[in-house]
Amino acid sequence: MYSERLKSELSKSRAEVGDLLRITKPRVIYEGVLMPKTILSSSSALTLKLASGYNVSIEYEEAMRIEVLSKGKPVEFVPAESLPEKDPTKPSVVILGSGGTIGSRVEYLLGSVYPAFSPQDLVLAVPELKQLANIEGRKIFDLFSNDVTVEHWKILCQEVQKEVRNGVDGVILTHGTDTMCYTAAALSFMLRNLPAPVVMVGSQRSSDRGSSDNYVNLMCSVLTACNSDIAEVTVCMHGTEGDEFCYVHQATKCRKMHASRRDAFRSINTLPFAKVWYRERSIEYLRDDYHKRGQGEFYLDTKMNPNVLMLYEHPNLRPEIINRLANEIDGLVMVATGLGHVHTNHFNDPLGVSIQEALENLIKSGIPVVFAPQTLYGRLNLNVYASGRKLRAIGVIGDGADWLPETAYIKLMWVLGHTKEMDEITKMMMTNLAGEISDRTINETYLA
Repeated sequence: MYSERLKSELSKSRAEVGDLLRITKPRVIYEGVLMPKTILSSSSALTLKLASGYNVSIEYEEAMRIEVLSKGKPVEFVPAESLPEKDPTKPSVVILGSGGTIGSRVEYLLGSVYPAFSPQDLVLAVPELKQLANIEGRKIFDLFSNDVTVEHWKILCQEVQKEVRNGVDGVILTHGTDTMCYTAAALSFMLRNLPAPVVMVGSQRSSDRGSSDNYVNLMCSVLTACNSDIAEVTVCMHGTEGDEFCYVHQATKCRKMHASRRDAFRSINTLPFAKVWYRERSIEYLRDDYHKRGQGEFYLDTKMNPNVLMLYEHPNLRPEIINRLANEIDGLVMVATGLGHVHTNHFNDPLGVSIQEALENLIKSGIPVVFAPQTLYGRLNLNVYASGRKLRAIGVIGDGADWLPETAYIKLMWVLGHTKEMDEITKMMMTNLAGEISDRTINETYLA
């Protein structure tokens, strides 16, 4: 937001973004197009795009005068109108837009980034796509990834179902990166026995930046969708900070591990399914234990109970907070420390606090408590320490699992959509349904 004084001056002159302005100061005059204010720019400064193409930031002062030389025209995004003719020798890929910057185009007058989810726009932005496949697509919704809910997941599943039943060779879902792995995990449980790849892809950096990763990510995701045999939900993102290849990650074992790096996504406790070399147009498989095309009968199972809470164990977490949850939630994922620890005050220290009884009360009331590791890497083992054995005895679920907290949270929602019986909940949670529990720990995957 601009400062009140600068906002007032802009209002008096009726200056709006896109207008050509003359800014007169005691010793200098600027003329240029008023640019949108960015979050990082000073509240007491405005930015003009000069005729030279450079931007200049102008600090407000009392003697400054703002004059509108001409009103700007509203910037309109004009989508592309045509696609190349279909090539019957090439596979077919459908791209479904659900948000994110992966398919954006830039309007260079003001630097605005517009979503471009039509197949025409994507082929226009990345013309090499038409060399790989016949591209079709549409926007399902356009959301920040943190705004995506269970109901959006169900809609995406229904749209995927339509496409695979029409015989498409692969489906790509564009998505914001922050919660992409939640959506990927949810779709893994709801899309059963997929006959074709469903590839989730995003971009860490928008297309108006020279270091954008959208081109490589999109190329690799199309190669995965049309050429790979991995008929699962996967996440395809940069494998390094450079532009060498992308990893194809198993959806239930994938996590965003950096806020801004292009290689932010990592497979946890397992290897990625594959590397995709976009220049060579080749796929290097790292595993062969994935669901393959044409195996089993495809169906949807979108029963989900969203009334699940994920809570991190931390010092000073009070039992009364957990007790208050009894009438609010249907399931709890406790993200525990180490091998599966929470504070139980095993040694009865007078200053200590225990949440064991509070967790036991939840379980006795029919609310399952599932443990997941804060460490991410490694496997829960409630048999090593006395506190862990106590927790296992009261019915905590998760001993031996190496699932990610996000995946355990999604799985509990899915399981509670199918049963309320505690024994059945425990059985379903501890059964590997979508690759969420590894058969063995692969040490070389630690921060690999």
